[in-house]
Amino acid sequence: MLESHQPKIQQRVALVIQYLGTHFHGWQRQPNHRSVQEEIEKAISKVLGHHVTLHGAGRTDSGVHAAAQVAHFDATGKIPAEKWAKILNSYLPKDILIRASARVDPRWHARFSAVYRRYRYTLYTKELPNLFVTSFSWHYYYESLDESLIQAALKPLIGRHHLAAFHRANSGRKHSWVDVQAAECYRTDPFLHIEIQANGFLYGMVRLLVGMLVQVGSHQMAIAHFTDLWKEQRREEVKHAAPPHGLCLLRVGYPDTPFPQEVWYDTQPKFIFSH
Repeated sequence: MLESHQPKIQQRVALVIQYLGTHFHGWQRQPNHRSVQEEIEKAISKVLGHHVTLHGAGRTDSGVHAAAQVAHFDATGKIPAEKWAKILNSYLPKDILIRASARVDPRWHARFSAVYRRYRYTLYTKELPNLFVTSFSWHYYYESLDESLIQAALKPLIGRHHLAAFHRANSGRKHSWVDVQAAECYRTDPFLHIEIQANGFLYGMVRLLVGMLVQVGSHQMAIAHFTDLWKEQRREEVKHAAPPHGLCLLRVGYPDTPFPQEVWYDTQPKFIFSH
């Protein structure tokens, strides 16, 4: 805790955060459930001696991981911004890690200054199960998946679209418009990866989207039918969401990113199996 006789210096501190979502009820603080936001706020409060609100770039659902979530808080005291990462890691549980911290302009905002968020969904397609990948991928081996079909289905999504078909209920968002900036599907055997980048995401969007894309990739649904489904906003036909543990918030982009690229750009490792 800072001593009262120290001069009070106000600064805005940005954090790059990794967490394993398995035992969290999502990012956002909520009563009676463990959340990433609350755990970090408690750690900050132990250092400063009073409650501080942590503002995240986006909300991840229960069970979803993050390789480079970004958040900020305002601190009063003499602790240099770049020291906060190491300090907080000494207080945080083992399933949260602050990769770096930096001082930012008081007008900079983790959520509102961001120009994109990018998610990666990973599927493990080998029939033989593997304990070391089950926490980070959807074990989908029931049918073979054609990544070229999934890639073709993703292509029309790029641009500004009304994606109410992939918008779960109970969201506070008043509209379903999303600017999809990039979308790709690729394979690193035996894993299939789907990455989506957009200015923002609807509640449950990526998991609902992946749930439908596997039907395309397994030849259960034609690409044309998939495209018509979301263009015509036929939400009632979207019945299955992919499980949360295969999803990871890969990174958040800013026009004035306060961190070097190696801290935040592509920090979710990909499993590589030798044959």
